[in-house]
Formats: sequence, structure tokens, C-alpha cells
Amino acid sequence: MIEMEALTKVFGGITAVSEVSLRVEQGDIFGLVGPDGAGKTTLLRMVCGLINPTSGRVTLFGGRQKKDAGNFGYMPQRFSLCGDLTVMENINFFGSLYKLDRKTVRERADEILELTKLSQFKSRFAEDLSGGMKQKLALTCALVIRPGMLILDEPTFGVDPEFRKEFWKILYMLNRDGMTIFVSTPYMDEADLCKKVALLDRGKIVAVGTPDQLKKQIKNKIIEIKADVKDLDFLGELPEVDDASFYGDRYHVSVPVVEPAKISISRLLSEKGIAISFMEEITPSMEDVFVSLTEKEVV
Repeated sequence: MIEMEALTKVFGGITAVSEVSLRVEQGDIFGLVGPDGAGKTTLLRMVCGLINPTSGRVTLFGGRQKKDAGNFGYMPQRFSLCGDLTVMENINFFGSLYKLDRKTVRERADEILELTKLSQFKSRFAEDLSGGMKQKLALTCALVIRPGMLILDEPTFGVDPEFRKEFWKILYMLNRDGMTIFVSTPYMDEADLCKKVALLDRGKIVAVGTPDQLKKQIKNKIIEIKADVKDLDFLGELPEVDDASFYGDRYHVSVPVVEPAKISISRLLSEKGIAISFMEEITPSMEDVFVSLTEKEVV
């Protein structure tokens, strides 16, 4: 449904997106994953036709899309609806932009508001909604045209973990009903929720595949460690360790062979008087994949 061929965008002397070629198939939940500044928003704006590429091209729906853009819904990164309008007024306004009559908008809105659990907030001003509810309103407006494809730019950025789970449940329901979803996110755990993933770093695609395929690209084993101190960067200096990265309250250590590495790590931490509460080999996460491919810290 989306085909990108060597898409490049240059702003002044800065290349925001470089030679990106991707294909999003019908029925996909396709994740564009990367840290802030990777070029995700610029790429999605080129796909939606909001900005022109410096070079390369985008083809939607095999080149058969109509000029009214009603074939896809777009949810931008920042909340861009009218704060001084109510939830229902925003939906009516958005529907009018696509020349939908009030009856059609009302019928569709009732269905979508039930899905997004905003039905009881129809009369609330948008500016009085929580961050998560604003995102749900933006999603509702994007869905009121009943698009065959939904393009979302970091829809869960900056909201609480519970909302993120709820939002992804909605995306899964939409996808189950046949909608193709192209979503960008800085959260590596959300990559696991996608059917296919493209990892973007500094404007370039570094890997494409299913989450399982990408995890299998890691040749080393991953040991997860939780200790009574947070700074364990010195573990990377051990000859048995290739890399050590901090993830929340735990460290992930990349090693060629597990047991010798665990022995050396235990010995070194014991010498430093550092207690270990957990140290086990784990399945690589998408964070591990990204670090392995880019050698940089991720969100």
C-alpha cells in the first residue's frame, strides 16, 4: 500500500532522511522505530505528501489513490485540533474538511468514540482533556473518514504506560478489521507489537524485518543483571564482555559465551563489594537489537 523508493530529504546542509526504501503491505502493522531526531516525522510527512522529498518517490495504493486523500488517515505527532472546541465539535469540523454530512459524521463518531472510550466526553473542550484523551480524540478524527490505512506519528509519546497499552489494543482491533497501520515510535518495546519493523537511525534504515527476525541477527548472548548500584559501565572492560548497556534499573551485557562471562562478572562485582540480585541469560530485546546495530543509546 505504501512504496518508498530512495526517499531523501535535505534541509539546508542537513540530511534528515537518506535513501530510504520501504514497502508497507496491506494488512501490516508496520513500525518505524528510532530515537528522537532519527528522521521519523520527516519520513512520514513525505509519505503523506505534506512535504516534498529532495529526491526519491512515494507511491500509495499502487498509484491508484484519489486526490481527496480519503484513502488514509493521518495522526500527527503533536495534538493539532482546536482546544476551544468540544470533542464532538472537533470531529464535526474534521468531517466537514472531507465533505462528510453531519449525519454520517455523527453515526461514525458514535461508533469510534465507543471504541476509544470517549463517548461520555463529547461535550468536553479539547483543551481540558488529558494527554492520553487528546491522543484518542486525534485518532477518532483520523478514523471518521473510514480510511483503509492509518498513518500515526509517535501516537503514544509522552503518555503514561497504561494509556500506551490501551492505545495499542485499539490499533490491534482496527488491524483485525482490515486496516493497514504505519506507525512511528521511539519506544523499542512497541516494536515488538508490530508485524514488521524498520529501524531508523540518523535518517538511514539500519534493518527491516519482523521482531523475531531482527532478534535473530544478534550473534551474541545477552545477560541481564540487576545489582545494588546503577553504574556498571566498567563491565564492558572485561575480556569476556563485548558491550554493556543500561536499561532502566538493569544492565544488559552482550557476551560471546555465557558461563565464562557470568563467572568473570560475579568475581569482579564481588571484589568491588557490589551485590547482585539477578543475573541470567535472557532473550534479546529490541533495545538490544538497536544497540547492536547502531552502537548508540536508545529511548
